[in-house]
Amino acid sequence: MKKLWFQLHWFVGITAGTVLMVIGLTGATLAFREEILDALNPGVRTVAVQSAPVMAPQQIMQAARLVKPHERVTSIILYDTPGSSARVGLAPAPGERKGETVYLNPYTGALLPELHYEGFFEWVEQLHRFLLLPRDPGKMVSGVLAFCLMGLALSGLYLRWPRRVWDWRTWLTFDIRMKGRSFLWGLHSVVGTWVMVVFLVFTMSGVYWAFDPIRDMADGWMGTLRPPRDAAPKPKMPKADKPAKAEAADLTASWATFEQNAPNWHMAFLRPPERASAPLQILWVAKDAPHVRARSSMSINQQTGALLKNELYADKRVGARFQSTIYPLHLGTYFGVVGQLIVFIAALALPGFGITGWMLYLNRRKQKRIARAERAQFAASAPAGTQDDPVLMAYASQTGQAERLALQSAAALQKAGVAVHVQSLEKLTPPQLGKYRRALFVASSFGEGEPPDSARRFSRLLNAAKEELKHVQYAVLALGDRNYAEFCGFGRTLDQRLAVLGAQPLHPMIEVDNGDAGALARWGNALRGLMGNDAAEVTLNAAADDSDYASWRLDQRVLLNPGSIGFPLYEITLTGAIGDGWRPGALVDIWPGHYGPDAAPRRYSLASIPQDGSMQLVVRQVRCERGLGLASGWLTEQAAIGDEVRVRLIANPSFDAYPQPAPAIYIGNGSGIAGLRSHLRARVLEGAQRNWLIFGERQQEHDAVCAEEIQGWRAKGFLPELDLVYSRDVTGGGYVQDCMRDRADTLRSWIADGAVIFVCGSLQGMAGGVDDALAAIIGRAQLEQLAEEGRYRRDVY
Repeated sequence: MKKLWFQLHWFVGITAGTVLMVIGLTGATLAFREEILDALNPGVRTVAVQSAPVMAPQQIMQAARLVKPHERVTSIILYDTPGSSARVGLAPAPGERKGETVYLNPYTGALLPELHYEGFFEWVEQLHRFLLLPRDPGKMVSGVLAFCLMGLALSGLYLRWPRRVWDWRTWLTFDIRMKGRSFLWGLHSVVGTWVMVVFLVFTMSGVYWAFDPIRDMADGWMGTLRPPRDAAPKPKMPKADKPAKAEAADLTASWATFEQNAPNWHMAFLRPPERASAPLQILWVAKDAPHVRARSSMSINQQTGALLKNELYADKRVGARFQSTIYPLHLGTYFGVVGQLIVFIAALALPGFGITGWMLYLNRRKQKRIARAERAQFAASAPAGTQDDPVLMAYASQTGQAERLALQSAAALQKAGVAVHVQSLEKLTPPQLGKYRRALFVASSFGEGEPPDSARRFSRLLNAAKEELKHVQYAVLALGDRNYAEFCGFGRTLDQRLAVLGAQPLHPMIEVDNGDAGALARWGNALRGLMGNDAAEVTLNAAADDSDYASWRLDQRVLLNPGSIGFPLYEITLTGAIGDGWRPGALVDIWPGHYGPDAAPRRYSLASIPQDGSMQLVVRQVRCERGLGLASGWLTEQAAIGDEVRVRLIANPSFDAYPQPAPAIYIGNGSGIAGLRSHLRARVLEGAQRNWLIFGERQQEHDAVCAEEIQGWRAKGFLPELDLVYSRDVTGGGYVQDCMRDRADTLRSWIADGAVIFVCGSLQGMAGGVDDALAAIIGRAQLEQLAEEGRYRRDVY
């Protein structure tokens, strides 16, 4: 559903939104129309204040007849503000809808200069209201655009709806330090929230004015229904039948009656009728009126000065008073200058939304074109014979080792002229596997014999498959570590299941313990069997080349848990050439060179991001019967500050940041804070605020690692959800998985909103417990689905 709304949002945005940019620009221009006209026309609508009394309406009428002797006065507008000019409206010429307005000096009656640039603003208003179309079709188009703006506003609200509805920072702030697409998205969504209410006012008032049926219905609800329009104009009377034109009555008595009954008037709008026998109508606004359209009305007998009708604004029905607020709300004048400024900014935001929306749309199009071009280039660069009985080289990799061996194997086969298709098990299905005659698998195991997260979907599909694979010949290279009970567990499971489905082994499964060179040599010989007897020897290496290591300096070592009942936990800071940097969740191999060339590197999660300017690790000091751990002991105690450290960056795609904007749940314990911290620092830098940290340790008094940084994120709105669990506290805090069960409803809600789950920490206890808790909360099938979608990411050890 959310994807559908997103598609509708951007489609309407790049179509109707482009025209709405014009509506916004013209609306911003009109927001301070009166103020701009006064600034451009000094001495027209206001004059210097004099000590003389201002002229009464009858005197204004006489002054107007002197300067416009052949014109009939149809209206007089007066303000009680000292220096305000009298505005006199004249009857329109034949065939015209609107007559001329002249301005008279309120003290002398002298004709003031013509008001310049008013024609420009009238043109802008026609563009704003009708897009320069004829009135009726223009109203319809403007009404449709108003509906589109309402749809954009509401769909945008839905698309960015946060879990913590009452956290104002989530709604109204974003990190202005963000760059590129993240900055545009933050600007687009947050500013949209700021102006949401104003846009809804725009749209509702626009629809009200655009569609007569809607306006009539609304007026009926408000009790202000207008009289129906005549279907056809009344026929003009012959000249001979027209009544003789009568002289207008004197306004002196009427004005005295008005002032007596409206002593607090601020603006008075008089409509002198053509006949002296007709009453004088006056619309007026009090000094304490709530807005400029809060008009009272008065009807006065011109001949006697008797008050015929006096309807005060405060006495009007609620519906009529509400109707009078529509125009001031649309212009912002309801709230004075502050309201006008808000409307001005909101109107200017419309073209801003159009620009940022187009930039986001074009960026998506560009990325799609690049992806298509890359796929086409890959297909074009395939060697001849690729479609002629190719070998499938499939891999299941957690940290990249299986992928590296699969690519080395594929390169060797391709060099010998054997067509190869390389594919991750993340994308493979049993029916696709059945299209090949020969398939080679390089399979890592994760944890206690589980498939890597990227291969969980394939493993599930293969276990449920009923395809006959008797025509398929296969071989499995299983990678593992004999320190784990289920050594090469996934490779063995894969080998057995393929056999059950009828596939024929090319040779027995080969198990590799920590990159054992002998086992890899046997795999190389198996590959030679596919190449031909005269093929060259195949050399494979599970470890990266020594040239991949770089020298960094041990710069700082800080104990994070003094007094803890657990082993010491240190923050290790290394400095060196960051170069291209690394992604959040990346790993680093540390070579404890002081133990000689036979020592094996140890792998740690990076706790920092390149923007920090250093490489930080969180290392638990391991102690055993033989003493300190090989690498942990050296890093946390034996190495001196300033010593050289040989490091090698390792990409960790299964624990990398999710490629699309989404809420994120970070779960871990102990030194697992490292991998979580790198992600959270990156999220804070990007301005992504919907994050949830669930972290466990032993005792709050001694094991509150990174507490200051975590609370800082919390205070700035980057951790709207935070659960810190301490299992050994006297209060009995429990474990991470217990906290998850307690907050099951909230977890389900976040996951339903598209959240990505990151788990980092110990395999024994925590990771398994978290997996079981998630399966209990959302169901094992949905958890598997999350893993297949890349929304369940783990880095456990």
